[in-house]
Amino acid sequence: MLLAGDIGGTKTLVALMESQTPSQGAAASLKVVHQEKYISKDHPSLDGIVVDFLAKFPGKRPPIQAACFGVAGAIHDGKCRATNLPWSMDEINLSKVIQCDRPRVKLLNDVEAAAYGMLFLEPAELIDLNPAGKDLGHGNIAVVAAGTGLGESILYWDGKRHHPVASEGGHCSFAPQTELEVNLWRHLRAKFNGHVSYERILSGQGFSDLFDFLVQTASFSVSPSLIKALATVAGDTGKRNALISEFGLEKGDELCREALGLFLSIYGSEAGNMALKCVAHGGVYLAGGIAPKMRKAFELGTFLEGFMAKGRFATMLSGTRVRLALNQEAGLIGSAYYALNHLAS
Repeated sequence: MLLAGDIGGTKTLVALMESQTPSQGAAASLKVVHQEKYISKDHPSLDGIVVDFLAKFPGKRPPIQAACFGVAGAIHDGKCRATNLPWSMDEINLSKVIQCDRPRVKLLNDVEAAAYGMLFLEPAELIDLNPAGKDLGHGNIAVVAAGTGLGESILYWDGKRHHPVASEGGHCSFAPQTELEVNLWRHLRAKFNGHVSYERILSGQGFSDLFDFLVQTASFSVSPSLIKALATVAGDTGKRNALISEFGLEKGDELCREALGLFLSIYGSEAGNMALKCVAHGGVYLAGGIAPKMRKAFELGTFLEGFMAKGRFATMLSGTRVRLALNQEAGLIGSAYYALNHLAS
């Protein structure tokens, strides 16, 4: 029995999973025994959620062989203070609550956990974005996850299996490649008093700010129907972004299509940066909540253009496999399989 969790500022998923005996030559798999969803802010700590979860099993508590939790925050020495919650988490305290040996309890960064989860998704949960991409079946993998923020991780290949490596690469400096992007950089630099990271663009709020920048350039007119529609979702960034995407893809609005194209070009450029930094012969995965919502927009072609625009290394990237992950529980899946493959054995 394994305990896994995916802890976010809004919701926390906890699952008890059972290892399935593999057939000859196959890898072990996991079966969900029980899963619960908690509203994070309604609980004072992760320890309290785990106690509540394990109390769901009357009688003898199921013995936990290993436990792993993906957490939105930086992990240091087995401890973490959540980024968007007033929670302090500690592997030692969790091991006591779970009644599991300390070395078999692990906190992972949430994107680190989601990156590991990419390895265990079903084929139907992945979409190939690069028709010329080759599946080498080995090598380092880059993971870029745009959502509320921009998360990045690397899956390091040791010759036998992959190991997730945490990264805060989403906060690296944005490198504009065109005059339009230079002007976007200037616009955001003024807005944020200095440093402009990729996360300032490749996130939910970033897409909204990018759209506002295009409006201010006066290169595009804002149609009356778009103005009216945007007024109905004022103050809700998620709905606003969805509306912009809808107008761009389904109604042919020139301004909205430009916003989508520019966003995906920069997304592709940063995904290409990550691929180069870790020599991602194993491919690139796009995780997070934004890419699946923009699934149709990838057909515009600007993502791959940005991804491959790397000068002398364009040929290398042209053959790199790029996949979009549809499963939004990759963090939970990754935590569970990390417990199975790295803690329980």
